[in-house]
Amino acid sequence: MKKFLFFCIIIVSGCAPKIFKQEWTQEKSPDAFTARFETTKGSYDVEVKREWSPLAADRLYQLVKHHYFEKVLFYRVVPGFVAQFGGSDSVKNMAWEKVIIPDEPVLLSNKKGTISFARSGKDSRGIDLYINLADNIRLDTLDYSGVKGFPAFGIVTKGMDVVESLYVGYGEKTMDKLDTMYIDRSKFLDMFPELDEITKAYILKTK
Repeated sequence: MKKFLFFCIIIVSGCAPKIFKQEWTQEKSPDAFTARFETTKGSYDVEVKREWSPLAADRLYQLVKHHYFEKVLFYRVVPGFVAQFGGSDSVKNMAWEKVIIPDEPVLLSNKKGTISFARSGKDSRGIDLYINLADNIRLDTLDYSGVKGFPAFGIVTKGMDVVESLYVGYGEKTMDKLDTMYIDRSKFLDMFPELDEITKAYILKTK
């Protein structure tokens, strides 16, 4: 019986979808594409142009194409500032974060509706993003951990009302508990049960 069970586990594991492949990180995005994000509040579309930040465009394209954003939480929503989202699967996160995205200059300003990668220092963009809920132009030149500016690379073209309807009640309170989100998503959601999430993301069209 134990041998049979072990054999079944092998079969299931072999058929399970891959959460990460190194070759995915080599894929280039189209010159322009639109990604749709379906959330617990509705859907919104983001138009991305590679010229604004090529490496960021590539990474978003890779993440959307390979289903990274399913069940990703909007873990930081601050009225008049940003709606930030990212994965709570630590294994998946670590795999993607190992492939560094070098920093790029700011060509598109952080105006309301634009999207950019969050970061913690030099060459640290990779999996977490934010949508500007206001004109945050100061982020274009902000010197943070030795890196100047956050380069926006896409714009919400449809569904900004959905983005603005995301639950804002926790504000910055969740930021002190992010370790819990990565270690135990269920426990994190017990603490912050009203958080919205992305249920599905996919490429809508390319140019």
